[in-house]
Amino acid sequence: MPISSIVTDLSRAATPAETALTRRVDLTTLRLFVAVCDEQNLTRAAQREGIAASAVSKRMNDFELAFGVTLFKRLAKGMALTPAGEALLHHARVTLLNVEKIAVELSEYSQGVRGHVRMLANLSAIVQYLPEDLSAFFAAHELLRVDLQERPSGQVVRGIEEGAAEIGICSAEADSRALEAFHYRYDNLVVVMRADHRLAGRETLLFTETLDFDHIGLHTASSIYLRSQYAATQAGKAMRLRINVPGFDAVCRMVQANMGLGLIPDRAFEVVGAGMGLRAIPLRDDWGRRELKIVTRDTAHLSATSRLMLDYLRAAEAGNTARIGVAQAR
Repeated sequence: MPISSIVTDLSRAATPAETALTRRVDLTTLRLFVAVCDEQNLTRAAQREGIAASAVSKRMNDFELAFGVTLFKRLAKGMALTPAGEALLHHARVTLLNVEKIAVELSEYSQGVRGHVRMLANLSAIVQYLPEDLSAFFAAHELLRVDLQERPSGQVVRGIEEGAAEIGICSAEADSRALEAFHYRYDNLVVVMRADHRLAGRETLLFTETLDFDHIGLHTASSIYLRSQYAATQAGKAMRLRINVPGFDAVCRMVQANMGLGLIPDRAFEVVGAGMGLRAIPLRDDWGRRELKIVTRDTAHLSATSRLMLDYLRAAEAGNTARIGVAQAR
């Protein structure tokens, strides 16, 4: 029976053999197993965990019997993991980390928190819109907590599909056919440049007009980077990339340092680049106007807190959030 199927497949009912196994595997044994793996020595692991070495040894022997595999190679000067042990170590660490997260989240409830929402969002949403939207949301729902992580759009979709979060915000170009999707916002791309650049006098620009100049690119998984590379390929040219950077503020700083042109959303420029003495010229290409969408696996199975957040974000652009916040907070 593969270890990974025992530990990670939670979508099916456990077999009688698996049920018997899980009853013999407790968190203390998992913690001791990780300690032995870290220390590569029973005595040091026992000292670290404050338990007798003989007790650790028995636990490890029973652990191997429970799984029916050899987890360790017993060496003259310590212990080394077998391939089965390596596989189990990964799952043991994940399990212990998840238990810690459960403890943290439940402790928040004891402190007055009344709900927890996990979100993934791309950089454009986080910089341009979510600060104000979440601030207004928290004003109406003070006892709710949000765990927000930044991911490229493709990873947002994958994270929602895999259950890493309940709600995601990503570029509409990301393939989210397996998810439910809702409109969130539009943004428009601008070409950022120094005021003394040869193109600085233009009112608008086609992307192809920028390809004779050096560019500052976002990270290679970002939707803006991928779309601009595709547009360059369609034009039969290659982008002259000087450097890839992780954020819009870094793009603006590199442009300010005369390293090239940058391509970022207009509102992001207003937030991070407006005070740098740079020019932001609207991109005239059709793909320069982008839609951001909200994605979730299944609205029917969202928690009440996540559903409240989803409804709030869907109403944000229309300015109906105050009404939703008051109505649902009752």
